[in-house]
Amino acid sequence: MRLLVAATITYNVVEAVIALAAGTIASSTALIGFGLDSVIEVASATAVAWQFSGRDPQARERLALKVIAVSFVALAGYVTVESARSLFGAEPAEHSTVGIVLAAVSLAVMPFLSAAQRRAGRELGSASAVADSKQTLLCTYLSGVLLVGLLLNSAFGWHWADPLAALVIAAVAVKEGREAWRGRHCC
Repeated sequence: MRLLVAATITYNVVEAVIALAAGTIASSTALIGFGLDSVIEVASATAVAWQFSGRDPQARERLALKVIAVSFVALAGYVTVESARSLFGAEPAEHSTVGIVLAAVSLAVMPFLSAAQRRAGRELGSASAVADSKQTLLCTYLSGVLLVGLLLNSAFGWHWADPLAALVIAAVAVKEGREAWRGRHCC
């Protein structure tokens, strides 16, 4: 489990730095939201690592789930506000080759990492580890949504595609946040 947590944290730190930088350069709400989701994935993986670092991981599980849930809701709030700003007059997103490549790579990598995390979480009977695997799986979906939004914006100049993709990210984050809060991720 520790190796999976370390791999998740490492990949997501790199992903966050690239997405946040590229999103800032391109004024892409979706790309920034994706980068923030990566930061949340790091927080989620860190919560799971913290949970399993103690003598009684089950005693720490509820708090780890709450951290994951609050992280999802915070992401959704930020992305919703920024998407509304983009849709109603803020600077439109520009083309981002770096963002497109990052989304494509994440779309390829994340399903495998998520499956390994979910398997380990189920073997350990840990709802927080399974929730963390769903956070990683969410990244797969978000990568696809991000990729479509960035490609539509780049290929056709559809500036509304970027904030619309970001709103999809926000909606999925709210759903996952509610499930984590209720502890409905296990086994």
